Amino acid sequence: MNIDSIVNQQFHGKSFTELAAAPLTALSGVNEQQAQAFAGLGVHTLGDLAGMQVINYAIAIKALAGCEMASSKEQAEEGLLDEAVEMTFPASDPISVDAGITRIEVAPDKVDASTDHQHAQAMEARSEEVLGSTVRSGYLQKDEGGNR
Repeated sequence: MNIDSIVNQQFHGKSFTELAAAPLTALSGVNEQQAQAFAGLGVHTLGDLAGMQVINYAIAIKALAGCEMASSKEQAEEGLLDEAVEMTFPASDPISVDAGITRIEVAPDKVDASTDHQHAQAMEARSEEVLGSTVRSGYLQKDEGGNR
């Protein structure tokens, strides 16, 4: 931060020690009337203002407010959301828990569906190989004891 951007022109280039001893009107935006109001509280310099315990308490509260946990209402809403996700995607799903499946890492090999729908030709060829020539088109023919 450029200190010259927060102090009045006559205090540009001053050391921090000099600024701490400067009157409140050295700060940009503090006028004489505001400085006199602080003088009634015993605050005459920037150092006096910075040393006020009340000011330090206010700064601490503001800083800690940014780190504060969510309110009870926000925590309740978060809990409801967690339950909704659990109902949709249960962590206790026996298949995924038993198998240790979290996601598919590699896509399965793709087959050209126009020529081999769901590996039908490969399955029929294997069936013929195992069972002999009685299997055609996946079904037994009617005269061979089948239903076609």
